[in-house]
Amino acid sequence: MKRIGILTSSRADYGIYRPLLKALQADGTMQAELLVFGMHLSAKHGNTGDLIEKEALAPVQKIMALPHGDTPREIALAMADTMNHFAAFWEKNGNSYDLIIALGDRYEMFAAVSAALPFGLRVAHLHGGETTSGAIDEAFRHSITHMAAWHFTSTEAYRQRVIALRNNSEHVYNVGALSLDNLHDMQLPDADAFEKQWHINMHEPTVLVTFHPETVNWERNRDYVIELCKAMDQLPERKVITMPNADTMGNTVRELLTEFAAGRIDTHLVESFGTEGYFACMNLCSFLLGNSSSGIVEAASFGKYVINVGQRQGGRLSGQNVLHCPADAGSILQCAAEIRKAHPADKKNIYGDGQTAGRILDTLKKLLHA
Repeated sequence: MKRIGILTSSRADYGIYRPLLKALQADGTMQAELLVFGMHLSAKHGNTGDLIEKEALAPVQKIMALPHGDTPREIALAMADTMNHFAAFWEKNGNSYDLIIALGDRYEMFAAVSAALPFGLRVAHLHGGETTSGAIDEAFRHSITHMAAWHFTSTEAYRQRVIALRNNSEHVYNVGALSLDNLHDMQLPDADAFEKQWHINMHEPTVLVTFHPETVNWERNRDYVIELCKAMDQLPERKVITMPNADTMGNTVRELLTEFAAGRIDTHLVESFGTEGYFACMNLCSFLLGNSSSGIVEAASFGKYVINVGQRQGGRLSGQNVLHCPADAGSILQCAAEIRKAHPADKKNIYGDGQTAGRILDTLKKLLHA
């Protein structure tokens, strides 16, 4: 039986992996193992590694490489620490894996894959070829593309970019966005059940807000969040705010959002909904606000409009449901006014049909058993 190590460092990538993990579990011809590190092991970020173990979609190996902080120096040190931990892990365990799967573009994912390279381990990369001009993740994503042997992209345009980056079309597959598969097998709670679990009233118009730091012009994040808070202060809808990732200036974003929410009965802060909770909130909300990739990739499938703020997702392909605006309160409020007057958003999604896990599984079986 072929053994596959799946790298997961955050709630975001684990939620995307879930359909593939379920498909591998049901198929039974390959043994998946989750290599858990980064924010998953941080109490500050919700100890989501414990939830992964409870869900038991695959055995778990914990590699104790944790976030260090949110300054540029601390991010660099976290990268070094992650490489150090994974160098030891790959040296001891690397040869027992037939394939390592890495998703996306975060600095800790880059560090884990970089440490695998000297050991000659075969890596498959998900979501290569994409562009995010407001985040240093752009460089990490393309670097992982160069280090990986197999590639599963979310659109044909991204497949072509991976081919251009590598100057080689071999083993580059357009399969769609894996996260959309979640929408087919999840029984999302209605507003009553959601309120019972999360104590948040979604019967009233509500905005789902997720804002992560921009990591290119990172020194401007305070100004960006202040503008976001000014806009939220004037939005008549209730606000549900999910907390940011461990990126440069992430703590500053947290502090400002926490300060904004303090004492407001119309605003709720949530550290981690989990995949089902987050999608349930997305399904029930009026529209999305912020700069999360979920607004670009998944929101269209719910027929939700999105106000995408700033440049963190700059250059990423988006549907007609996404309104792009600069990080200033006036522009955000103008977009919100346009959404309230608009016809319901189309549920057509440029990122696929929700059948991605099956395509990846079939391809892995052909390649690994060739």
